[in-house]
Amino acid sequence: MISIRDATVDDLHAITEIYNEAIRKTIATFDTEPKTYDEQKTWLNEHGPKNPIIIAEDSGVIVGWASLSKWSDRCAYSDTAEISLYVREDHQAKGIGRKLLDAIVLAGRRAGLHTVIARIAEGNETSVHLHESAGFEHVGIMKEVGRKFGRLLDVHIMQLIYKSGDENI
Repeated sequence: MISIRDATVDDLHAITEIYNEAIRKTIATFDTEPKTYDEQKTWLNEHGPKNPIIIAEDSGVIVGWASLSKWSDRCAYSDTAEISLYVREDHQAKGIGRKLLDAIVLAGRRAGLHTVIARIAEGNETSVHLHESAGFEHVGIMKEVGRKFGRLLDVHIMQLIYKSGDENI
């Protein structure tokens, strides 16, 4: 049974392991070098009530995580966040991403965010479909902005705007 909860520092080794798997094997992130525990601890400490991190557990094993990070340090963007979502490779296609996405979108709404931005590398149709099904809309494509595994890649920008009246959900 999959359970979703807020992440703690005790979860950081598993979060880092899942993220590093994505760095090494996928274009889901444009990071190219694995992260250290200390780097990820700094990342975790940059999050707070308005920028939550959640994890998915299966029988006590962390199998995925999602976060809402600051879109920009500029004050005018304080109600905007960027979503990240990663599921351990051997647990993909089991509905965990959907549960994480639903939970992190709800957490953003409860935190009082106005909008959430997703950046999705070309070719990741599963992620595009998942975000569409959660109400994200396509707002643009950045052409050839990243290079990974020897390829220049486009990035699709998708956006969810919380509707007025949703704050109390």
